[in-house]
Amino acid sequence: MAKDDRMQTAGVSRLAALTAVAAMLGASALVGRRNAPDGTHPGIRRWYRKLDKPGYTPPDAVFGAVWPVLETGLAVGGYRLLRQPSSPARNTALGLWLVNGAMIGGWTQLFFREHRLGASAAASGAMVATGAAYVAAAARVDRPAAAVAVPFVAWLGFATLLAGRIWRDNPEASR
Repeated sequence: MAKDDRMQTAGVSRLAALTAVAAMLGASALVGRRNAPDGTHPGIRRWYRKLDKPGYTPPDAVFGAVWPVLETGLAVGGYRLLRQPSSPARNTALGLWLVNGAMIGGWTQLFFREHRLGASAAASGAMVATGAAYVAAAARVDRPAAAVAVPFVAWLGFATLLAGRIWRDNPEASR
């Protein structure tokens, strides 16, 4: 294979892939952090603590421990996909990867900042669908990229049940 052929079929460079992953997940993390129910956002924290939540709601520390692991999986998957040769299948998987990254931050905005519990439950369900589509699309290009996203989709399924229950049990708290 000639050098020009390799250049046309190769994925993006390591540095470009790392930069793209950092930009996407960094932007999502910034939006999520802006809406976090922690001590730096006392109004959001008070509102969240007053919600009637089901007994299967994990302690706050679990959320803080789970998301970095899930986002690491998304980072690894996105990096691996970006390094693959460009193709319609790879581009589809990357598009779904980007959608999921954007939806993470968007969900925190809907739920914590805007108190739109119904919309956040619907968005969470949509994230399950786009997450599953991402896993399926990534599997056609790079199985490890797909595999590291499976826990993300599983967590989203749980989060959707939780968001739906919180919406149902807190009609007065929703806008």
